[in-house]
Amino acid sequence: MSKQINVALIGNPNTGKTSVFNALTGLNQKVGNYPGITVEKKEGVCKLSRGIKAHIIDLPGTYSLNASSLDENVVIELLLNKNDKDFPDIAVVVSDVENLKRNLLLFTQIKDLEIPAILVINMSDRMHYKGISLDLDYLEEHLQTKIALISTRKNEGIDNLKNLISNYKDISVTPCIDPSEIDAEYFNNLQKAFPNQLIYKLWLVITQDVNFGKTNRKEIDAIASFKTKSKADLKRLQQKETIKRYQFINNVLKKGQTIDASQAKDLRSKLDRVLTHKIWGYLIFFVILLLMFQAVYDWATYPTDFIDESFAALADWVKNTLPPGVFTNLLAEGIIAGIGGIMVFIPPIAFLFLFISLLEESGYMSRVVFLMDNVMKRFGLSGKSVVPLISGNACAIPAIMATRNIESWKERLITILVTPFTTCSARLPVYVIIIALVIPEGDFIGFSYKSLTLMSLYIIGFLTAIISAYILNKVLKIKSKSFFVIEMPAYKIPLVKNVAITVVEKTKTFVFEAGKIILAISIVLWVLASYGPGEQFDNAEHIVKTEYKLLTDDALEDKIAAHKLENSYIGIIGKTIEPLIKPLGYDWKIGIGLVTSFAAREVFVGTLATIYSVGSANNAEDEDTIKNRMANETYKDGSKVFTFASGISLLLFYAFAMQCMSTLAIVKRETNSWKWPMLQLTVMSLFAYIVALIAFQFLK
Repeated sequence: MSKQINVALIGNPNTGKTSVFNALTGLNQKVGNYPGITVEKKEGVCKLSRGIKAHIIDLPGTYSLNASSLDENVVIELLLNKNDKDFPDIAVVVSDVENLKRNLLLFTQIKDLEIPAILVINMSDRMHYKGISLDLDYLEEHLQTKIALISTRKNEGIDNLKNLISNYKDISVTPCIDPSEIDAEYFNNLQKAFPNQLIYKLWLVITQDVNFGKTNRKEIDAIASFKTKSKADLKRLQQKETIKRYQFINNVLKKGQTIDASQAKDLRSKLDRVLTHKIWGYLIFFVILLLMFQAVYDWATYPTDFIDESFAALADWVKNTLPPGVFTNLLAEGIIAGIGGIMVFIPPIAFLFLFISLLEESGYMSRVVFLMDNVMKRFGLSGKSVVPLISGNACAIPAIMATRNIESWKERLITILVTPFTTCSARLPVYVIIIALVIPEGDFIGFSYKSLTLMSLYIIGFLTAIISAYILNKVLKIKSKSFFVIEMPAYKIPLVKNVAITVVEKTKTFVFEAGKIILAISIVLWVLASYGPGEQFDNAEHIVKTEYKLLTDDALEDKIAAHKLENSYIGIIGKTIEPLIKPLGYDWKIGIGLVTSFAAREVFVGTLATIYSVGSANNAEDEDTIKNRMANETYKDGSKVFTFASGISLLLFYAFAMQCMSTLAIVKRETNSWKWPMLQLTVMSLFAYIVALIAFQFLK
């Protein structure tokens, strides 16, 4: 059996930690949450030499072990709890060659916990441009570690890093400094009280507000109770500790690092002047968004149509090949139609993740956060709120988790409450299919009406979020101070490997998570749509043949299928809620889609695909695709169900409604109360209904 070791990947934000993680694990990674909290964690497996496997955990980015946010606490809690199953055998501390001095603060703290630590100096390919040279032997000797000089961009030094991880037992665990020197008497008393504990571990337990779970609870409480000093005194000692560490780091770097400023080739300041300009910055960001949505819509058209037609052909083949019966109908009309209803939207979602990944990898997203800080302040938020709001374009759940970086509780709460207004990828399937149905062909200054409509929905969502934030800031009487600090990373050409892994992993997660829900709901819907109570369902064929005597066989089959669907269990549910949604321009079938999509918004299209499959016996080629079935849907008087008025109403309803049980659960968990998610559900749903009602009544 191969041996497995735990490796903790630790580092400051923007040091290329994700690139190192991807280089080591490739696609052998998964995303989950840390036990008991909703901070995302990434885990992966890396094969080393001599049959050793490394279980690599990518910890949240932190500047030091003096935590200021909830996600930074995760790092401390793991490093101080040896009984945790993920406690690292070795810590790989990732640093940026351009910010080595600052990055080494975290490295020296981890060393003082006597955990074997490798120092990874990333982005070595930039040393020449910045006039940086390093004496690695000197640095290794005085930092008492092994150093891996790597470039993930050029894939250099990764094999050496793997070799160092394999030989982690050879790495010194000698601390870099003696923290007790900042107050000898206090630390001596502390050591006497707990002689079997590391002095620096004792110090961190006392100064940090962290949770260690049930493990060693009594011991931890006993240490934490050793607070003979006031909070202000402890804070001053922390500052002394930081100064002492930087004195040590400065002394090491005096000889270990040389920077020739005359060689530095810096384009960054010139780009920043343009991209963060108070006029040009916003204009450039708007143009980037416009191009992004044009590309998402145009590029995705061909693969989307191909997938749609393929699933329609597969369902048709199943019906014609397998023996007639319940199983064949379930497979063709329930499972295939339901899964096809989500698979058609893989291309636009993948393209959206592609562009978001490119913006993040290039370093531009940090400029957007900085640029938007002035705007956010006026609405009771900070620049840090932009990260969750932009992340919400992928999914509201990790976006709400990302609010843990916001120190102010009031700003964090407001951000949590308004983030679901931003257009998540689950809304994209609904937007794409409805826009395709109701928005006419044509373009304006080179941009199609369809892509402009799609972008407008994203802008409407964002504007609604910040206007809601302004109102909440005035209404919520919560006193809270905040400060805004953001690091501007260097501009980089995005790594193809990183972007590809991000797109594949996030799209895969979306498909599999949504797929579970859609498959289950599709089967339930098919059962509810295929069976019904009473004579109207059981004698559908006789009733229809009596009423329509002159129809062709195909038309008669369609009438029978439609009559059965209307009198099925799902039809009865739809008819019951129809009076409530009819003023919005929706029929009972759309109503069923609205109800099921509260499980997940993207279920809407799969629901309609299943319902229309069950409700039609016509297998003509032009009827097979989801888009064509929806386009051809009519009321009894022959008028179209999906018109410009009903389409816009539906788009606006989905833009504002809170239709995601998972998001509600996360909001409850993050706020530790059902009060806020219930408020979200009520206000957003009511607002969506009113806006959709006004839109339909005005446009019809």
